[in-house]
Amino acid sequence: MPSSTPDQERPSVLPGDYNPAEYSAEYKLLYLQGLVADKAYEAITEFLERQSEYEIANLLESFPTQNRLLIWAQVPENLKGEVLAELEFDTRQPLMENISSREISLFTQDLDAQDISEILDTVTESVRSSVMATLDEDIRVQVNKLDTYADWEVGSYMDPDLIQVSDSVSLAEVQHWLRENDELLDDESQELLVVDQSQQLLGLLSLVDLIKHDQSTLVSELIDTAVTINDRLDIQDAAAIFRSEDIRFAPVINSYGELVGQLNGEDIMEIIQDDVDSTMKNLAGVSQDEELFAPILTSAKSRSVWLGINLCTALLAAAVIGQFEAVLAQVVALAILMPVVASMGGIAGSQTLTVVIRGMAMGQIGGSNRLWLLNKELWVGAINGIIWAIIMAFIAQLWFHDIKISAVIGFAIAINMTAANVSGISIPLLLKRMNIDPALSASVILTTVTDIVGFMSFLGLASVLIL
Repeated sequence: MPSSTPDQERPSVLPGDYNPAEYSAEYKLLYLQGLVADKAYEAITEFLERQSEYEIANLLESFPTQNRLLIWAQVPENLKGEVLAELEFDTRQPLMENISSREISLFTQDLDAQDISEILDTVTESVRSSVMATLDEDIRVQVNKLDTYADWEVGSYMDPDLIQVSDSVSLAEVQHWLRENDELLDDESQELLVVDQSQQLLGLLSLVDLIKHDQSTLVSELIDTAVTINDRLDIQDAAAIFRSEDIRFAPVINSYGELVGQLNGEDIMEIIQDDVDSTMKNLAGVSQDEELFAPILTSAKSRSVWLGINLCTALLAAAVIGQFEAVLAQVVALAILMPVVASMGGIAGSQTLTVVIRGMAMGQIGGSNRLWLLNKELWVGAINGIIWAIIMAFIAQLWFHDIKISAVIGFAIAINMTAANVSGISIPLLLKRMNIDPALSASVILTTVTDIVGFMSFLGLASVLIL
């Protein structure tokens, strides 16, 4: 049954040798939906016991709120803390409304500082204080440290729990220490952080060097240079460093050069995914906080703002059309062809806008290359505009047998597509200079520009050439 398709019938029971990795996320969702519909509580618990905390979180986020509460009640107690840490804020909050501080303390007792900080962001201050009082002193210090950083800073994403060794000890001492504390390393560990007596980061000790060199060698003789990241750096800039340096993790230091944590590739991947989701929602005019299974009124409210803005821009375009009422009344063909001009400009501008916003997110646009890109898009718009203007003019001639109408549609498309390409790069650059997220409002502004330029050029030329 591995690699199952949605069309396959849901099994009544899971096979004894069930392996979650062999089943698609959609198949697991369909199976769980069937269990929920049947209110098979014991079967739900059995199914969830075989999933990872990430898979359970993903399944919970695939149900409406009412069903989430039913499924959450069946999540094994030993997994609830890890599952809560994996959930998005808006999904986690309703699940925690009726959970006492004592229960939260039980959920978090085996979690690391990052996960605990994530969970406590959802609770009231009184509950937070109660839970913090039950934490181990070291974990409590780490959680408090994470909470001192802004949401966009590297420090709020770093792991403050470090595996570090002194530069003054021998390799034999390091190996002995690791054997006594075998839980410190996982299967992905490849380097150890090396610090001096004042906690200044000196570099990295490779586990390969630790094994192959003479065990009497001092750590200080085998230190490799580390790519470090400041704890106050913007997390998006840190992600760019990970990509450019092709690194799996990076030590995090403060402004004094002291080691305060480490940033892992797994965290960076999550940040990149969140950024992609955020950009997609912004481009579509949807609130970043809206999730797929949000309540009806919540979704309607979050979308209504941008729908209202879009209505205003549409009225502005309609006002432009209204200035040419006379020419539209006399030449019906213009009303038929008018949407073509706006559509071609809109698509051309959106293509440029998508590429530019991606380039901004990757840190590839800045300085002198902005002028080069502006010139490039001007020519791309002009070339494509001329090509499609000729094609559309030919179609219009076959359709209406009027050379003036063909000329008007051809010139208008060429003008609008060129303007659209230029706008597609200049609008996001201007918004960024104004400290406004281009992904949030560039598409609405671009649509307004292409509509107005398209209608004005089309109807203006018609007024001159036809009337």
